Amino acid sequence: MNGSSARKLLERMRGTSSGWGQAGFERLFTGFGFDSKGKKHTIYFHREFPDLVMGVPRHDKLKEWVARDAVKLIDELINRSQKNEVHNGPTNQNT
Repeated sequence: MNGSSARKLLERMRGTSSGWGQAGFERLFTGFGFDSKGKKHTIYFHREFPDLVMGVPRHDKLKEWVARDAVKLIDELINRSQKNEVHNGPTNQNT
């Protein structure tokens, strides 16, 4: 997924926090450069910002709070990435 697609998905999730499943979160997080691991929960983490971590339960349909928290986490990533660009110049990240 390219950066543009990830941003579109973020805006869709921002607009409606219900009805999202595992595939949507996988596309969202990987589209913004997160890696994943885990068994009972999928743990998404970002190598550039190791404190940006979120556990997503492995259910078919997830509660609305999961989408709201994912949007907040991605917003924080975007904010930090923009600050880094101001201080360090542009990066190669697809955000």
